[in-house]
Amino acid sequence: MTVNLKDLASSAQERICFDYTIDLSAEEVNFERPFPKPVRVAGQVSGESGMIRLEAQIEAEVHTRCARCARPVVYEKKVPVDFFLVSGAKGSEESDDLIAVEGDEVELDDIAVPELLLDMEMAVLCREDCKGLCPHCGKDLNEGPCGCEPRQIDPRLEALKKLLPPE
Repeated sequence: MTVNLKDLASSAQERICFDYTIDLSAEEVNFERPFPKPVRVAGQVSGESGMIRLEAQIEAEVHTRCARCARPVVYEKKVPVDFFLVSGAKGSEESDDLIAVEGDEVELDDIAVPELLLDMEMAVLCREDCKGLCPHCGKDLNEGPCGCEPRQIDPRLEALKKLLPPE
């Protein structure tokens, strides 16, 4: 969605509100496509003390897999966005809360999508005490023990077992 900043200057309320959705179903994050449903972006662009401020909330339903047991996990993600928009010449100074804008228009998708993707978790668990999968047979340990020998020795080190005292 594009917001014309000239409209903000001519607006009596000095505020432009927006509420729209973005289709990110083709976007890949950590080798998955976590956004099968449209992502909602709602907020406002307002004039504050001679500055233009962008305040928004990004809301997405994230579909991913548990990092330990690979079960499907679905959760709601909300990302707050709060930036000041400055013209390209004024925005040459680096700052975490300033975004340089060229011209009189700003594309909100170019701000919202990177903010959402940068806020994504690297690993998600289905529950805090997830036991994961057995590294030998692949059974889900949340469903119970698998029966594998708990202490397995690497076959390359089997000869060293002869040096240990008998158990």
